[in-house]
Amino acid sequence: MKGDTVTSERKEDYLKTIDKIVSEKGYAQVKDISRALDVGPSSVTGMLKKLTDDGYINYEKYGGVTLTQKGTETANCTQKKYMTIKSFLMAFGVPETVAEDDACKMEHVVASETYDVFLRFCEFSMTEKGINLLENFKYYCETGDVDKCTCSAAKILKL
Repeated sequence: MKGDTVTSERKEDYLKTIDKIVSEKGYAQVKDISRALDVGPSSVTGMLKKLTDDGYINYEKYGGVTLTQKGTETANCTQKKYMTIKSFLMAFGVPETVAEDDACKMEHVVASETYDVFLRFCEFSMTEKGINLLENFKYYCETGDVDKCTCSAAKILKL
C-alpha cells in the first residue's frame, strides 16, 4: 500500500508540473518536465507512459504533453490542496518557504476531513473574528504574553 501512496504522490507532482508548464506555453515537453522536477529525462518518459495509460495525459513520444480532463481535474485539486495548506500554515506565522515545502508534502497525505477543516479555517480567517483570533495568536507567538491576548481559547486554557 505504501508503494501506491508514493506512486500517487509522484503522479500528482507530475500532473501539477505539467499543468503549470502547459498554462505557460500550451504544451509540455520531456525536457521542460525534467528541468522543473529535477529528474532525468528517462524518469520523465517512464512516468509519462504511466500517466498516459492511466488516462491523465495525452502524450506521443517526441511530441508535446497535455492533460486530459481527468488530468486537469487531478492537477487542479492537488494545487488547491497545496494552496490551502500553504495559506493555513502561513496564517499561523510559518515562513513562506517552510510553508511551501510542508504543503507540498502534506497535500498528498492529508485526509479529506482534515483538508476540509484547513479550508474552513482559511475561510474563517478572512472574517473579522478570524482576523482578530489570528492577531491574538501571532501576538502570543511573538511575545509569549497571554495577559494581553483577548482570544477565548487563552481564557479557556487559562494561559
